[in-house]
Amino acid sequence: MLLLKRILFRKVLVVALLGMMFSANAQNKTYIANHKLIATLLGESYGIPAPLILAVATIESSGGKGPAAKVLNNHFGIEGENNYVNKRGHSSRYKQYANEWASYLDFCQLLTRKRFYNKLKGNSDTKAWVHAMSLAHYSEVPEEWENKILSMLALIKMPKTSFLASLK
Repeated sequence: MLLLKRILFRKVLVVALLGMMFSANAQNKTYIANHKLIATLLGESYGIPAPLILAVATIESSGGKGPAAKVLNNHFGIEGENNYVNKRGHSSRYKQYANEWASYLDFCQLLTRKRFYNKLKGNSDTKAWVHAMSLAHYSEVPEEWENKILSMLALIKMPKTSFLASLK
């Protein structure tokens, strides 16, 4: 009887985890679809691959559902000043933005100030960008962060043609 309960418990746990995974994947796909235009425009303007911008934003903001994204419009986990104080009187270490566009713009501008930027500007090799960001300590847990971003990049499908060139 105990063995049967354990097996049943494991099966229920697996089904629940799969459900959560599919739900998160759908949430991420919606987030990516909703932010593809801004990532494309900024990516082309700054020479940063749009899929990289989207992957970092999706991971760092938990598909737009994370507290920093919802409360502070911070989609990239960038630290800085904010005016937010929660009910317990605590503030956040994350930077506050007027809107999510400002967050995306600040992320691109942040990358332009990194040593690796001039070497990678215009390079569409997202793995090289992720590795350079990881080495530059973009995250507090570089290896784990790098793996998450690379996994997210595998899900992002972008057209090969330039959006700005298609407007001409």
